[in-house]
Amino acid sequence: QLPLVESGGDLVQPGGSLTLSCATSGFTFDDYTIAWFRRAPGKGREGVSCVSWSGHFTKYADSVKGRFTIFRDSAKKTVYLQLNDLEVEDTAVYFCAASDSFISGCSFGPSYKYWGQGTQVTVSS
Repeated sequence: QLPLVESGGDLVQPGGSLTLSCATSGFTFDDYTIAWFRRAPGKGREGVSCVSWSGHFTKYADSVKGRFTIFRDSAKKTVYLQLNDLEVEDTAVYFCAASDSFISGCSFGPSYKYWGQGTQVTVSS
């Protein structure tokens, strides 16, 4: 069983909304910082959002601030990314990743131990 499994990607029109899920298993969820990254066609990987292991700290890329919201559910061992007011430029494969290297806070550095296989988000009219 894979430690991280993403779901929720879809084809949506500009201005639409989606909720991505990152279901986790095989590790102690409450010890891990979770981040969402994305890779758009022809571009490198970009950090989108992350939430600390405590859930008290969140971080967003400037390109998604005010439109995306990250939150975690300890009972379900799942992290969600709510995507609102989607733009064509948000088209990408979205990945979640988990790290136990953060004492507090989170960032988009190279410390993530587990990675999911991704879910496709396509924004097009």
